[in-house]
Amino acid sequence: MAETLTDRALLRALFDAAVAAADPARVIAAHLPEKPKGRTVVVGAGKASAAMASAFEKAWDGPLEGLVVTRYGHGAPCRDIEIVEASHPVPDAAGRAAAGRILETVTGLTADDLVVALVSGGGSALLSLPAAGVSLEDKQRVNKALLSSGATIGEMNCLRKHLSAIKGGRLAAAAAPARVVTMIISDVPGDDPAVIASGPTVPDPTTATDALEILHRYALDVPPSVRAWLDDPACETPKPGDEVFSGNDVRMVATPMMALRAAADLAKAHGLAPLILGDALEGEAREVGTVLGGIAHSVRTNGLPVAAPAVILSGGETTVTLRTGEGRGGRNTELLLSLARVIRGEATMAAIACDTDGIDGSEDNAGALADGDTVDRLRDCGTNADALLARNDAWGAFEALGDLVVTGPTLTNVNDFRAIIVR
Repeated sequence: MAETLTDRALLRALFDAAVAAADPARVIAAHLPEKPKGRTVVVGAGKASAAMASAFEKAWDGPLEGLVVTRYGHGAPCRDIEIVEASHPVPDAAGRAAAGRILETVTGLTADDLVVALVSGGGSALLSLPAAGVSLEDKQRVNKALLSSGATIGEMNCLRKHLSAIKGGRLAAAAAPARVVTMIISDVPGDDPAVIASGPTVPDPTTATDALEILHRYALDVPPSVRAWLDDPACETPKPGDEVFSGNDVRMVATPMMALRAAADLAKAHGLAPLILGDALEGEAREVGTVLGGIAHSVRTNGLPVAAPAVILSGGETTVTLRTGEGRGGRNTELLLSLARVIRGEATMAAIACDTDGIDGSEDNAGALADGDTVDRLRDCGTNADALLARNDAWGAFEALGDLVVTGPTLTNVNDFRAIIVR
């Protein structure tokens, strides 16, 4: 049996184990491609891309060159690969310039050359090169509207791909006839490479019609230039079967399920029966929190679907629909505050919900911790969990209690991690 920890300490250890399982320094070397006759050009985008580039450089025995773009504060030291930092989740001019340079870097290569694309979550906003007739300001407006709409990550990326000059397979098209090997750290439900960072190097199965339907579904207020471009046949992305993808390869080097299994192994060592609900739980954060709380009650009272002592593990990416725009917080803290209401008074339960990239929403925390006392402790602080949830201020709730989890950038990203211990 492993060292005895408090439940809160164990929850944090489970999260740390999940993050460590997706550390680029641990996973990249096992997925290296064959060396080419010609040049090796490394490009990439995402919150983990700089750490991936650093790990690739250390593992690659041969000359290379390249450029990757990551989020501000997520850089890592590299010798031959240039690291550029830009804004996420709303794109900025630095991301636009980096995306343009990446496109230029792969243009004019030959069939003897190799392009290694290092792709991770967050790459979509970082590769902010607008399509013809669409300005950066237009894309920023669309992104802001999407982030507050409740749209899923797949729906967001469908729109992003069709408004981009580099995403949705267009980077691979620019690199042809060079071979493209894409190394991916997945942050999306189902690990679909066409969704991760909006699939810059893989075929796009979505269509411009799909993008227009998403605009209508969420009643998004977008500039006229956006609708005009989506109505233009030139906006369509390269599709499966296109010869520009011939000979290319996709390698999934880390996934949310790998992270959940690492946490499950640690839980077993601490005497807990792990129940992995899945790595693709989606929906409104507050509603998912309510459901997870119900499952925790079933474990405690009925021994189903697993008998206590147990830990309920899940991943995926929930959404938050802003009600008032007054609060601060991300999807993990909102989910956790909703869960805390359901487990109120349960001394046998404690939970964590964090983003594995270290940033939940737009604040500086990865997520938070909660237990059966959370709601009553908030009351003792003179505030109300229901009121905070109503104005999307879950960050304010956990900040008041000192229960935020702050890690700083983890330099990886395998989506959200949630664990509930039931004694």
